[in-house]
Amino acid sequence: MNEAIDGNRMYGWAKELFPINRSLTGDGVRETLRYIKQFVPELVAHEVPSNTIAFDWKVPQEWKVNNAYIIDPKGNKICDFKVNNLHLMGYSEPVNKTLSLKELQAHLYSIEDMPDAIPYVTSYYERNWGFCLSHSQRLSLTEGSYQVVIDTNLFNGHLTYGEFVLPGETENEILLSTYICHPSLANNELSGPVVCMALIEQLKLMTDRRYTYRVLFLPETIGSIVYISKHLKRLKKHLKAGFIVTCVGDEREYSYLSSRNSRTLADRAALSALKNLVGSFKQYSFLERGSDERQFCAPGVDLPVCSIMRSKYGEYPEYHTSLDDLTLITPAGLRGAADVIVGAIQLLEKNKVYKATNLCEPQLGKRGLYPNTSNMQQDYTQVKMLTNLLAYADGGSDLLELADKIRANIFELLPLVESLEKAGLIKVQD
Repeated sequence: MNEAIDGNRMYGWAKELFPINRSLTGDGVRETLRYIKQFVPELVAHEVPSNTIAFDWKVPQEWKVNNAYIIDPKGNKICDFKVNNLHLMGYSEPVNKTLSLKELQAHLYSIEDMPDAIPYVTSYYERNWGFCLSHSQRLSLTEGSYQVVIDTNLFNGHLTYGEFVLPGETENEILLSTYICHPSLANNELSGPVVCMALIEQLKLMTDRRYTYRVLFLPETIGSIVYISKHLKRLKKHLKAGFIVTCVGDEREYSYLSSRNSRTLADRAALSALKNLVGSFKQYSFLERGSDERQFCAPGVDLPVCSIMRSKYGEYPEYHTSLDDLTLITPAGLRGAADVIVGAIQLLEKNKVYKATNLCEPQLGKRGLYPNTSNMQQDYTQVKMLTNLLAYADGGSDLLELADKIRANIFELLPLVESLEKAGLIKVQD
């Protein structure tokens, strides 16, 4: 039972965070982190100055939005940022001018095939401006003069990210990384942070943690690049497995996207948890990457990081549009994803290399591990699983591999491992 994994509570967090205008930098990120800190008091906010060099990248200027809208020829205010923060293209520079409809069209963004959706568009690293609107609204625009008002500031400030660390018995780490840089998008943005908040509460309830847990709340791409540039040596030394937590809120399907290596401990735990807890899920290769696994798995970085998701980013129709709203995510969807990630973490905690201590089969009956009477009607499924485990526990395979070899549900195997270890019939290999 995962006591801290409450879908309704996660959904409530998402609902309260939804209106905040987040971007790569700025007060929206800080406000989001302040909200999370109410529930995760150990969260530390770090600020990195604009223009800081991180590998091939540079931290952008801070962006602040005061107001943005268009006045149409009839005097109506349209594309109002205060009505929907997706209306303003991310990182738009200040503008106050009057344009013809033809001139304005070059700065408008809509999706012809999705006439009721407002797209999410940004221009982080190239000075530009623009507005996003539904295609049906765009088609309704009439000839005439349009007053464009974008009251924003671009200035040297900071990039902000959050970090939570929960020490374990060792300095070996498991990483959870999510992002806090999108405005009002529910599945693509907020499902990750709220699931991570619940996972933190669940991790605190685990009293026998072998691993240290690190949870990052980053602006996507630039945030992970900055973090890696500052902490690569430690990550390469101590990180044993990591998961990108994004798009974990709907109920359509489960998805897994591999690390570049595809055979890391993280990959194996993710696949085992999905296979045994969910059954049906969609697998994606690293060739179909699109989130921060790109940075954690980059050549020379080579960290064991993969992704456990519900509907993968870019694969569901509402992605990066106003239709990715609070109706798309559900308490059940959030709960299901969190349970699978907890399952993967449990497998990592329990995963060890075991070796049988007896030559030939041990006498299980005298230890209460085998029926005292032989009956063809009796269910020997558990006994067979136990004896198969003993037969393959040669000190050369960890538990994840053993479960695959004997074709067993690893979660059903865990109590049998405990029984055999308690009886002294298997031991942990260093």
